Amino acid sequence: MKVSLTIPIPSDSVIISKVELEQLKKNELSGVYWSMKDLEKRTNRGRIWLKENILLHPRFKKELDSENGGFVFYPKAKGQNWSFQAVKMAEFLDKNFHRVFK
Repeated sequence: MKVSLTIPIPSDSVIISKVELEQLKKNELSGVYWSMKDLEKRTNRGRIWLKENILLHPRFKKELDSENGGFVFYPKAKGQNWSFQAVKMAEFLDKNFHRVFK
């Protein structure tokens, strides 16, 4: 027995696959650079915590530092600001959650 089912979709909505949704989310951050304030907002952690537990922690610093091919610009002089490649920083945070809170 074959059953036909119709599901109404509001005119202001569309259905896309999960794969497409993930690609859209990734593209949203493509070419975007976060400031320290952006990173604080995204992680819900303060500047001091981020520095102590991620940015200046020996476990991560070499990997993150743009001077080593990473995706974080570490300010070298007064007046310079932190800068983070949003896509790569978001991926790093997702992949390393367990290491950050170890």
